[in-house]
Amino acid sequence: MTDLAAKLPARLPEVFPGLMIAALIGAVAFGLHQLPHMNAVSPAILAAVIGLFLAHAVKLPDRAEAGIAFSSRSLLRWAVALLGLQVSFGQIVAIGWTGFVIVAAGLAVSFLTIRAVGRALGVAPKLAELIAAGTSICGASAVAGVNAVTGAEDEDVAYAVAMVTLFGTAAMLLYPLIDHWLMLDARCYGLWAGASIHEVAQVVGATAQVGPAATQSGAIAKLTRVLMLAPLVMTLRFGRRKAEAGNTGAAVPLFVIGFLALVVINSLIVLPHELTALAGQVSGFLLAVALGAMGLKTHINGLKARGWAPLALGAFGTVFISLFTLGLTLAFA
Repeated sequence: MTDLAAKLPARLPEVFPGLMIAALIGAVAFGLHQLPHMNAVSPAILAAVIGLFLAHAVKLPDRAEAGIAFSSRSLLRWAVALLGLQVSFGQIVAIGWTGFVIVAAGLAVSFLTIRAVGRALGVAPKLAELIAAGTSICGASAVAGVNAVTGAEDEDVAYAVAMVTLFGTAAMLLYPLIDHWLMLDARCYGLWAGASIHEVAQVVGATAQVGPAATQSGAIAKLTRVLMLAPLVMTLRFGRRKAEAGNTGAAVPLFVIGFLALVVINSLIVLPHELTALAGQVSGFLLAVALGAMGLKTHINGLKARGWAPLALGAFGTVFISLFTLGLTLAFA
């Protein structure tokens, strides 16, 4: 990340055209997010859809390619790093040890299970890993963060984002209906939603109908999952270094170090709410710009070539993490 900051001024004329196109997509996505009934869809997902549409509707100039590539790779690392100011170790204390066990076990078991089922279904390993990450951790942010290590094609990233959008939205709509039958108390319902639904916005949408207590519990559980993105990325990186002989890449990606450093700062220092809110907005915008750029590099034929198996894997993963964390919540919460 520091190397990127040093080189950016010299590369600015080269990346500027494509960067401005991606930034415009991010700005439009943020504007759409403010519309009624659109706040449950994150700007990052909206940006990916806009980018995908533009990739097939217009012919972008060749001089935009460098900036689009820069946006889709380098900016997303800054976006994920800045997420560190949204979480703290104090959230683990707030959720309690039983809540932490439910969140951590749900994440770990779901990730490993989804990835294994992906192999059984014949899904490409990198795509299966992205779907597993998006489902078990934090949606589009996790897909982008894990892909910094996985190195999948842009079509794989777009497919994984589509899966967390489709099935996360379905969960957001279905959870309140299911809760009428389950009759969970507000805290347990929020914990279940936060431990299993994919995107932060989807968790808020699913819990808002139940009440403030459910929303607070769900948000804490969800942000605890976000905190676990860094350990997962490091684990995947170490595993890949061990499997690839002669790998000379960094043991821990710099954006993960930045993420953890900001988590520590946010845990030890009481930062102004305005600062953390601004960091959240900047992180969300950078992620929207990055996924918008990925959308610009994605083509429908590439998505179709993946077949039905990844779609089945996304559906399985959503049902699995939902039932598994519900069982844990009923048993321990």
